[in-house]
Amino acid sequence: MNIPDWYELALLALAAWRVFQLLSDDEILERPRRYVTGKLDEKWELFLLCPYCAGFWIGVAWWLAWLAWPYETLVFAVPWAISAGVIGASKILSSDE
Repeated sequence: MNIPDWYELALLALAAWRVFQLLSDDEILERPRRYVTGKLDEKWELFLLCPYCAGFWIGVAWWLAWLAWPYETLVFAVPWAISAGVIGASKILSSDE
């Protein structure tokens, strides 16, 4: 079994975080998220919105994809990781005062 090096791990982690943010927080998916969570039991809703729960499984999906298709997964992860960096920089640099 392979373990990603630090650069690959950083790309995969940032991509997983960005996918979680898109699914659980981003405004663009608010209506579909409300529809799906309205159809689910409260515990499943909490699961989908929990970074510890859904975040773990999203991370596992990225890692399994990397094990199956290492190069292609990293290429696909780059835009997600860049997007995560932009969001992080925006939060750090914005003045909410």
